[in-house]
Amino acid sequence: MAAMTETAESEETARTTEATTGTAAAAAVPAPATATATRARGRRRAQVWRGPVLALAGAYFLLPLLASFVFTVHVPGQGVTFEAYTALLGADGFSQSLLLSLGLAAATIALSLLLAVPALIAVRIGSPRLRPVVEVVCMLPLVVPPIALVTGITTVLRWGPEHLSRTPLYQTFIAVQDERFPVVLVLAYTVLALPFVHRSLDAGLRAVDVPTLVEAARNCGASWPQVVGRVLLPNLRTSLAGAAFLTLALVLGEFTLASLLGFRPFAVWIVSISGAQARMSVAVSILSLLITWLLLLVLSRAGTAPSTTAPAPATSRKES
Repeated sequence: MAAMTETAESEETARTTEATTGTAAAAAVPAPATATATRARGRRRAQVWRGPVLALAGAYFLLPLLASFVFTVHVPGQGVTFEAYTALLGADGFSQSLLLSLGLAAATIALSLLLAVPALIAVRIGSPRLRPVVEVVCMLPLVVPPIALVTGITTVLRWGPEHLSRTPLYQTFIAVQDERFPVVLVLAYTVLALPFVHRSLDAGLRAVDVPTLVEAARNCGASWPQVVGRVLLPNLRTSLAGAAFLTLALVLGEFTLASLLGFRPFAVWIVSISGAQARMSVAVSILSLLITWLLLLVLSRAGTAPSTTAPAPATSRKES
């Protein structure tokens, strides 16, 4: 009888323990309905804050532009007039300076990518230990002030014609300073753009398994130009667009180097007319901002657009 009583008590204790454990486990794991409700409350909070934050950000960026636009079209005593914008097309030096800046930007983008892409790919494939050295070299323009860079360029440009007047290099020094297209500005802008180009391309190369892609392409019989042009560059399209994006913004807004070297791209032209024609200078600034945004949107679209490749024809295999 005592044994039966002890057995019943043991079974009751076991059932109580199982019930307690199950209750604790159920309490530890949230129910699906509770988790869904929590996520829904989080989304509602985000939607509540999203509107005010976007409104403040839009006001921060758009109000100065709106005030500048009102300044250009409203003349006290005359009312609203668009004379500042209509006079831009006939302004002296407007089209020449704008085309010069766009040409300098295109040449700088091409030269910086031509220098950085092969170097970074070679380091990534053949000499990974040299990556810190290349990174330090590319980051040096961030350490050197632009005024020091332009002082060195000016010293070299003065030294060359004086000491190399009887050599063929004399004509080279004269050619790189041609006001119609100053190659010296392209070289200087390329140096300034190297840190941004390096960061963009390095991030893209880190996201791609370059050694595996190169090995697979080489095993399929592709040459090195084909590996770079048809395998690596399509995978780096977003990084290339980002590098071109940053370089374009840098060239279109750069003033110090061009002004001190005596050239007149778009940014220098805007400053030169700001004293005599204030409304036109503000109108040109707004127009240049819109042009820059448009070009940057085109580059961004080029970097994010899906590639259109024709599907390979299906091959039918007969079963034996």
